Amino acid sequence: MAIEIPNNSGIYEGQHHLSARDSSNIINECQKLAALVSRHTEGKGNGFHKTDIEQLEFQQEYKADTALHAVYEPIFAILLQGKKEALLGKEIYRYGVAQYLVVSVDLPLSGFIVEATPDKPYLGFKLSLDPCQLCDIITTQAKPITTIKKENSVRGLFVSNVDAALIDCAIRLTRLLDTPQHIPILAPMIIREIYYRLLIGEQGEAVRQIATSGSNMQHIAFAIKLLTANFTKPMRVEDLAGAANMSPSSFHHHFKKVTSMSPRQYQKQLRLLSARRLMLAENSNAVNAAYRVGYESPSQFSREYSRIFGASPIEDIKRLRMNCLF
Repeated sequence: MAIEIPNNSGIYEGQHHLSARDSSNIINECQKLAALVSRHTEGKGNGFHKTDIEQLEFQQEYKADTALHAVYEPIFAILLQGKKEALLGKEIYRYGVAQYLVVSVDLPLSGFIVEATPDKPYLGFKLSLDPCQLCDIITTQAKPITTIKKENSVRGLFVSNVDAALIDCAIRLTRLLDTPQHIPILAPMIIREIYYRLLIGEQGEAVRQIATSGSNMQHIAFAIKLLTANFTKPMRVEDLAGAANMSPSSFHHHFKKVTSMSPRQYQKQLRLLSARRLMLAENSNAVNAAYRVGYESPSQFSREYSRIFGASPIEDIKRLRMNCLF
């Protein structure tokens, strides 16, 4: 396996299990891709940067300790330069150069840039995943997989080592940005190849569950969409379980297996992230933001906000605005 969990601590460490020669070759290819990404993000500052390929974005961060909080939709992301941690519930996923992360359902994540400098910024390659395209590949395989055992729920996030074929696909896709006239024809073909490589890779089961009808992952993904659309309203787990076609006990078990948190904890994350956006983008005060996202007690909101973001609402928003100035 590409990930080990030392001492049951909830910390997932990315581990390279390659020969020195293979590892060196893949690191070299990652450096080539990093150079391409750096060229396309030069002068654009920190953050995610869209490209002429709709599903493709690049990430660049110049400062270590940068914290990123958001709901991540299904993605495939290769870390090309620097180091990063992702926090899902109470689990920490650590990964570095030549490793990739896959998010298979919408998940509220906290990301932390561990290693980055102005001379050598954090660089990432991010491709959104389309369940319909994955399903199409699954159904056209020579030996299609028609069923997945329902008890095999898997976490909706994992980290693995990138292999030579995947990094080659990413390089070819990025190079297309230099010849935009070829993007409409060639980009879909390369993206399809990336999907195929993920499906036949060491985490193929988790990727397949994104698009396999009847899988627990798909049932939970449907419930997550419903929860996300109504996160400001009071929630009954029984209603979500019914929508997912599961018993309440089974739903709770599989929801936590996939997301690392209970439905109520998930809802809380959505509310706090939304409140943060309201205060930052709309200059809403903390009390107003708390009520708008569904809290009845501003003091409870403030306590839970500080627990998630490490500062009170006022202090956190002030810090974010200061960072935007530099």
